[in-house]
Amino acid sequence: MSDERATGFLSEPAELSEPARAVYAEDVDEHGYVMNLSRAWAHDATTHEALLELTRTVASGAGLSLRERGILVLATTSTIGDAYCSLVWGGRLSGWASPDVSAAVLSGEDHLLEPRERALSTWARAVVSDPNGIEAEDVEALRHAGYDDRQILGITCFVALRLAFATVNDALGARPDAALRVTTPDAVLAAVTYGRPIAD
Repeated sequence: MSDERATGFLSEPAELSEPARAVYAEDVDEHGYVMNLSRAWAHDATTHEALLELTRTVASGAGLSLRERGILVLATTSTIGDAYCSLVWGGRLSGWASPDVSAAVLSGEDHLLEPRERALSTWARAVVSDPNGIEAEDVEALRHAGYDDRQILGITCFVALRLAFATVNDALGARPDAALRVTTPDAVLAAVTYGRPIAD
């Protein structure tokens, strides 16, 4: 019988480590509650923070703006059907762009994006769905959009790291936080028709 706990299939540690307590405190400061995914990662909060810090470092090295990061995350998570990060980052991109932009990217439609941004979303979907099917001309499309080879490596690493993070969350059953029902724009909620349901 499956376990439908919002925090996922793992039990929350009986005793939190110092890194886990720090993650919980950061969640409360930023969101007002402890995220379900943080409870799942509490068994190894050090790895959780190291993975996210590496992701931030890669994004910074590639010169990605917050809006560009949001587009990459939404193209990645919608392609694999990850509701959790789609909702969280759909809300974030709504602030950096608009709810309509977020909903469009989540639905695989890039008509509201600038050409440079469309190159990012197209690339993310290709990396996630069929990396071995990528050809030299696909990389050239990123160069044509204005990204150099160092940035292309960083962009690809960013997508792969976000994919890894979402995969762990999904595989361990972490459900999107109940608060996302009221904090996420309606257009984003309507676009996320996949993945695990929002927690009760």
